[in-house]
Amino acid sequence: MKKIGIFKAMFLCWKYKNTDEAGQARIRKERLYKLVSYARRNSPYYKTLCKNICDEFELSDLPPTNKKELMSHFDDWITDRSIKLSDINEFMKDLDNIGRKFKGDYLVFTTSGSTGNPLVMLCDRNTNNVMGGISTTRAFARKQDLLAYLKAGNKTIGVFATGGFYLGNSSVRSRLLAMPWKKKQMAVTSALLPISQIVDELNSFQPAMLGGYPTILELLIEEQKSGRLRIAPVIIMTGGEYLSNHLREKLSEAFQCYVQTNYSCTEGGTIACECSEQHFHINDDWVIIEPVDKDNRPVPNGVQSDKILLTNLYNYTQPFIRYEVTDRVVMHHEPCACGNRSPWLTLEGRVDDIITFLEDGKEIKIAPLAIYAILKEIHEIQRFQIVAYKDNKLELRINPGYGHSKEEVFEAACIALRRFLASHGIHHVEISLSTEEPKQHPQSGKFKHVINAG
Repeated sequence: MKKIGIFKAMFLCWKYKNTDEAGQARIRKERLYKLVSYARRNSPYYKTLCKNICDEFELSDLPPTNKKELMSHFDDWITDRSIKLSDINEFMKDLDNIGRKFKGDYLVFTTSGSTGNPLVMLCDRNTNNVMGGISTTRAFARKQDLLAYLKAGNKTIGVFATGGFYLGNSSVRSRLLAMPWKKKQMAVTSALLPISQIVDELNSFQPAMLGGYPTILELLIEEQKSGRLRIAPVIIMTGGEYLSNHLREKLSEAFQCYVQTNYSCTEGGTIACECSEQHFHINDDWVIIEPVDKDNRPVPNGVQSDKILLTNLYNYTQPFIRYEVTDRVVMHHEPCACGNRSPWLTLEGRVDDIITFLEDGKEIKIAPLAIYAILKEIHEIQRFQIVAYKDNKLELRINPGYGHSKEEVFEAACIALRRFLASHGIHHVEISLSTEEPKQHPQSGKFKHVINAG
């Protein structure tokens, strides 16, 4: 793939949106063919996987892939043949490498998947620049919010999970390492901190844009209304979780600004940007989304899928071709009033619950993603589910990893949970090991990692 700088990426994003439908179809087909051709030449894994695929193919001819399969063939999957997963794992042992480039060329990201064995992704310069081009040209649903943001000094802070090689955290640290003079314009505060400390950091920074997970930002509403939090962002950008209309309205009312979100994942970057009609328009010049059922068969427009198959058209170092993502979406091709011709999605989104603890007569609320971030770092856990009851009682459902017992993993989880809760002033909590397995809701089929049953 030819080198793409940030300005060229921005130009390509603009050019695509100003191309007719036939021209857009040619661009998508050309990018798909170039990606698959490159992957077959340079990735032993894809050379084997696609050995029976002819040069003239349809997307549906290509075999689907998934995280488990790709990670088990990591060294053969990567097209840079000098890279080994063992070297990346060694690099990630030093948390000071967050935001630094592996071998001087690649940012390292890990997903926050539902198991203790996340996917590891390398972000080369082209990939990073295309993600930046999409964000720069398409992030704002309304032009007036972009202008207000620039007028207010374009100071941005995100409330994200820190302490790991996560996309949001690593991307910001990478920019600050490269441009340390931007510390007054760009920052991250940890979603794992007590709310009072997050409030102090936000008050000190005074952002023009506030970003973060919806369940974390929800905890800031009362802080803003009470006057403990005193910020005046011109826009709030949420991500990483489902944003309900109810919460959108509550945030907008509390902070007196426009609230929007997007649909992103580590493997595909910003898959879809929200428009002024609150429709998620796919960035279909750079990603292909196929809504499918549990057997990878396509579902019709207007019907909810069991998952999607994602093809990333700009990551040549680590090709994701028809890659399984367990998000349930509905695809729409009907025209949108905003004027964007790209198809759009409605999302099901994450549905985990906020947990309320009682300590010395005081209510302390903990966002589900904070608990999730703690437990997923225990790599001996294959899958977990935590159920909260009244009187600070927690029940932990665990599938241990291979070679580990439930009791062994439960002990490690208790230590991590108690340490985390104590940092929030919660010292009296009862944690029990469930005899049940982690399970989906029997009617909806939805899976929650964190359930408030109290």
